[in-house]
Amino acid sequence: MDQVRIGLIGLGTMGMGHAKNLLANKIPGGRLTAVCDSGPQRRQWAKEAFGGEIQVFDQVEALLDSGLVDGVLVATPHYTHPELAVQALEKGLHVLIEKPAGVYTKQVRRMNEVAAQHKDLVFGIMYNKRTNPVYRKLRELVKDGELGEIKRTNWIVTTWYRSQSYYDSGGWRATWAGEGGGVLLNQSPHQLDLWQWICGMPKRVRAFCAFGKYHQIEVEDDVTAYVEYENGATGVFITSTGETPGTDRFEIIGDRGKAVVENGELQFWRLRVPERQFNREYTGGFGEPECWKCTVPVDGEETAHVGIMTNWVEAILKGTPLLAPGSEGINGLELSNAMYLSTWTDSWVELPIDDDRFYELLQEKIRTSTFKKPEGESKMMDVSKSF
Repeated sequence: MDQVRIGLIGLGTMGMGHAKNLLANKIPGGRLTAVCDSGPQRRQWAKEAFGGEIQVFDQVEALLDSGLVDGVLVATPHYTHPELAVQALEKGLHVLIEKPAGVYTKQVRRMNEVAAQHKDLVFGIMYNKRTNPVYRKLRELVKDGELGEIKRTNWIVTTWYRSQSYYDSGGWRATWAGEGGGVLLNQSPHQLDLWQWICGMPKRVRAFCAFGKYHQIEVEDDVTAYVEYENGATGVFITSTGETPGTDRFEIIGDRGKAVVENGELQFWRLRVPERQFNREYTGGFGEPECWKCTVPVDGEETAHVGIMTNWVEAILKGTPLLAPGSEGINGLELSNAMYLSTWTDSWVELPIDDDRFYELLQEKIRTSTFKKPEGESKMMDVSKSF
């Protein structure tokens, strides 16, 4: 095989973006051969935009059985990511899903089990922020022990401001039934993924989600979460769609120094003597270890969605290791699920979470919802049939 024939499922904003990247030949070795969407207007757009070169389907099953594709890119609403991935994997097709991996861990765990049964297929997730050289370098510093043992992590990401009209633009937006969550599931999955990718998973979570604090929505638009790690380190994650101007600052403090990512830059303060060693040996009363502010070389550019798709294609054609394996999508999702569960139960949540308990409470939220969108707005999307 010298190229991967790609089928695109879902022609929303992200789907059309992926289609344009493929048609512009930005993915070496990748060629768009088929698309699928349940919306007549989107299918018509595809036929006009793509001409007769690309087959347009209205049913996923027909695309999967067409023989026109070697792999699929799933760019549909959140709830459908796992079920469509499973269908494609069981048809013997490679899969790349958009983030998040799904809405609830029980569903995603099943997807991962199916993927594990098809080791010959490449399963990836669109965590495009992993291509950012700043975060890649920060991860390298942590994994190589430059910061020593982690003592505290802190991420404030409130650059997600959204107006009420944004939420009113679709009946499915910011509802438990249509989207499955708010800022944690829609805007912040990338940061939750990077947080655990760089620092590892915590052992327990205590979170405070505010539902409809700044907007007329039923899901969360403001979150403060506190976590504890196995080694005793602590962490805080704060996110919101109701603040402007926002802040995006990621800080990691270790025994050997501090690293901060802000405004697209990585800064590193390195202690000449580890803090714990200094604490044991220093006898001068007031004092602290000598600290050097270091310039950390960061090479390369963020290749974003094109980079993840190219990596996925290279993994299929050449066996290149995946930068964002699909099986890792459950980690960031487990963090957001734990934050919801902690808020709903007003308690600490141990990881891994109780999948069944979370699913039960989510379904209860959907069943008992009395939230109504503004009159005249588009109807609620049936995510089981439409994408």
